[in-house]
Amino acid sequence: MSGLRAWMVQRVSAVYMLFFIVFLLAHFLVDPPRSYAAWRDWVMSPAIGVSASVFGAALLAHAWVGLRDVILDYVRPAALRLSLLGLLALALATLGVWFIRIVWLGHG
Repeated sequence: MSGLRAWMVQRVSAVYMLFFIVFLLAHFLVDPPRSYAAWRDWVMSPAIGVSASVFGAALLAHAWVGLRDVILDYVRPAALRLSLLGLLALALATLGVWFIRIVWLGHG
C-alpha cells in the first residue's frame, strides 16, 4: 500500500476514529453508566461491539501506515527495515487479537 491508497487509509481511519470518540464522549456525558454491569452490557451490545471493532481496525490500519512510512523513510539497511516491518506487523496483529478478545469475548 503506497501513495494515494495509504493516504486515504490514514484520512478515512482518522475521521472514523474522531467520530467514534466524539460519540463515546457524548454518550457518556448524556447517559453515563450507573454501574459496572450497565457499562459492560452497553459495551457488549452488538452495535457497540461492531463499532468498537471497526474503531480497532481503523486504529491498527492508521498505526500500520504511519509507522510503516516512518520505517521506510528513515531505516536504510534493507535487512533491518524488513525486520522492523515484521516486528511491527506482529505487534499490531497481537494487539488486534487482544482487542477482539476484549470486545467480543469480554476478557482482558
